[in-house]
Amino acid sequence: MRRVFTALYWAFFGVSSLVCFVLALLIWAVTTPFDPDRRVNHLFSCLWSSLYGYAYPGWRVRVHGRRFIRPRTPYVLVANHTSGADIVLCFALFKQFKWVSKDSMFRVPLIGWNMRLCRYVPLVRGSAESIAAMWRACHAWLARGISIMMFPEGTRSPDGQLREFKHGAFTLAREASVPVVPVVIHGGHLLMPKDRQSFAPTAELDVEVLEPVAPGAFPDVEAFKHEVWHRIAARLASGRPGQRRTAPAADEAARREA
Repeated sequence: MRRVFTALYWAFFGVSSLVCFVLALLIWAVTTPFDPDRRVNHLFSCLWSSLYGYAYPGWRVRVHGRRFIRPRTPYVLVANHTSGADIVLCFALFKQFKWVSKDSMFRVPLIGWNMRLCRYVPLVRGSAESIAAMWRACHAWLARGISIMMFPEGTRSPDGQLREFKHGAFTLAREASVPVVPVVIHGGHLLMPKDRQSFAPTAELDVEVLEPVAPGAFPDVEAFKHEVWHRIAARLASGRPGQRRTAPAADEAARREA
């Protein structure tokens, strides 16, 4: 059943991606003269991507805490990463941001081409030149009032457990003097674990935005990084919004993870 559903879903994905890319290209052509930041294309990408989360009746996607991301205020957004569906779920925020993504993604037909239209930020891992270019691009977007979205674990967790964070997102936030906004994804691993191409036909998916964390409150990047890790770990340990365990129990679970 899971394989049949996945085959039908990928067929729907392929056809809809072709249609949506043509629409994205038209939007790009019309709005380029007055929208150099590609804000309209990004919002269309949010709609396009959210189609895959909301269209299927067996999946229930809920977003909590959008109010913590204020319009025209730049942040570094960081989310836990447990599945290929996490990108779709982050788009469901319907907020302005630029993805930092590995360069190979930009070469994927339709999806990668749309990433270029939106002016997302490519990165070649291990390339000092690419890292420097990525760093300059991120600072430029933050200076223009547009947030940056990153997965600080660097790759998907194979077992759904929160992995150690890399320092890049937190160094960027400190250098640019902007807050980090933790984004907690609940249920992604159960929907589509790493190294598995099939989807669960039913899933409860929650995207929870936490309060911004200002870098100036911490003496160094390590302390800043650990605090954000702890906040995301505590939310994951406490369960989905609306199904929370008590705060002390959640905090104790997060401490055991640390």
